[in-house]
Amino acid sequence: MFSSIFIRTLIFLPMSQRVIDADLRALVSDEVFQPEVVWKLHDIQVTCRTLGLSTATVKLIDADGTEHVACSVGTGPVDSAYRAVNLIVKEPVTLLEYSMTAVTEGIDAIATTRVLIRGENSHASTHAYTGETVYRTFSGIGAGMDIVVCSVKAFIGALNKMLGFKEKPQLRLQPKQPLCPFEELWEVIIFA
Repeated sequence: MFSSIFIRTLIFLPMSQRVIDADLRALVSDEVFQPEVVWKLHDIQVTCRTLGLSTATVKLIDADGTEHVACSVGTGPVDSAYRAVNLIVKEPVTLLEYSMTAVTEGIDAIATTRVLIRGENSHASTHAYTGETVYRTFSGIGAGMDIVVCSVKAFIGALNKMLGFKEKPQLRLQPKQPLCPFEELWEVIIFA
């Protein structure tokens, strides 16, 4: 992890005239707060024009190290990149929130992107008080000087959280043989 942060800082140095604490905090948080890797961004190429559709080619690496490539068009560079990722991952999601903030000021600022997604096929539970169905959401964060790259990293981070999500074990109470005739003991058994 530290070598990755160091390499990203070395890449950032020639592009920026100065490095301040906020830049380093953004780079460190981008590395530290990433979920278990199911998919990893290997490469991205985006083309956008004012009179044409934006296109993106994305190369992802899965947990086994296999490379997957997809191309897509969209309404902008981030949209086309997200569509290309969706073609590879094949897990339908809804993008609920997308936000980007500059960590520092200037043309060479590092941006942080946060996305919030909801899977369309699973991860639903019932609200204990109202009884309505609540769908689990997953967030992802990306940071970097290229806003498209950090947007895709945030999206992949949220997807990795969703794909790595495991249902919590359910508790069930089962009676055990009573020690005396007037008392009954209950044992908590965890089912995986």
